[in-house]
Formats: sequence, structure tokens, C-alpha cells
Amino acid sequence: MTEWKSPEKVLKVKPPPGYPPEDGRYLRGNDYSPVAVVAILNTFDYAIPPELERIVRITIENGAALAGMLQTENIGIEKIVANIVANPNIRYLVLCAAESEGHLPGDALKALINNGVDKNKAIIGTRAPTAYVFNSTIPSIERFRSQVTLVDLVNETDAEIIKEAVQACYQEKPTQFGDYELYDLGAYPEPAICRKITWRVTEPWLER
Repeated sequence: MTEWKSPEKVLKVKPPPGYPPEDGRYLRGNDYSPVAVVAILNTFDYAIPPELERIVRITIENGAALAGMLQTENIGIEKIVANIVANPNIRYLVLCAAESEGHLPGDALKALINNGVDKNKAIIGTRAPTAYVFNSTIPSIERFRSQVTLVDLVNETDAEIIKEAVQACYQEKPTQFGDYELYDLGAYPEPAICRKITWRVTEPWLER
């Protein structure tokens, strides 16, 4: 095994004005943190379970850059992509909470990171019914896929376990968390892509 050598300095960058460009159901934390948290929302937005609110609150309190909820497999993912690529410091995406068996947004987000999109901007390899990211640019999609590593905790709802994942991501030395070896990688070595989405398609389920 090759001995791990600590870099002399982990590079961080100041996010640009306008970050995060998209609003949504999330909280903003430490802009220099390497990790964002996405909790799947599998209920109506007027009936958010307390355990999801707790996940968002605790992960922000424990160092996440952004932590919020994902309800849909299209517009919700487009907003995540826009906000992540606007902050090069974010290198991990912790995806957690119970999957929504209607929209399957967790499955769609995992497939986007792993497989990308086809020529029609349909997410490849997902079971989600309307997994289209029509409003995301190809450069932003590919940058998102390159910039972040997925920490897959789908169906995990224990806030303490999710907190441990967040804490592992900003350690100086590689830290074992489940099957993952996590540590702060420093900022992605390309400038931020910080721009609001141009909403060409607002009802992607009608565009199939």
C-alpha cells in the first residue's frame, strides 16, 4: 500500500458573489466545507417529517456547506447541480433519507453522477419516470459529475450517522466511513460556474 502523504496546504477558494445561485429548501453553512447534504423528501412539502428537518439542521451545524431536501427527479436536481458547481470547495455529496417511490429522485441523482445524460438530457440508467435536466447545460452537468464524489446513504435516516459522514469529509487524513475513505480534497481546480438557471422548461414531465 502506498503511504498517504498530506498536502502542504489544502487549497480553498472564496465562492463568487451570487452563490448559491438557486433558491430551494436548503440551509447554507460553511462556504469552505467540502461536503453538501441532500436528504430525499418523500412526502408533500407541507408535511415535512421532523427527522428530515433534523438531518438538515444537524449536518449544517456540523460543517456542511449546504444541506437541504430533494423532492423531484428533474427541477430539483437541476438546482442542486447549479448550486454545487458554483462552489468549487464542495467535493462530496451525501445523499440520504428514504427514497421516494414515486419520483425516485435519489435514484436519478445517483444515475446522473454515475452515467450522465443522453443527447436529449435524459439521465441515463435511472428508473425515475421523468428524469430530464433540460435546463442544465452540458458543461455544468459534466463539471458536477467531475467535481463531487457521491456518498450513498439512501434509506439512512439516522442523523447521527449522517453527521459522521459529514465530519469524515473534512478530515485532513483519510478517514474510513463504511465503504468510503474520506478526507478534504481541497477545492476543485477550475473556476466556479455561478449562474442562475434559464428556465426554458418548467414542466419537464410534459416534454417526453
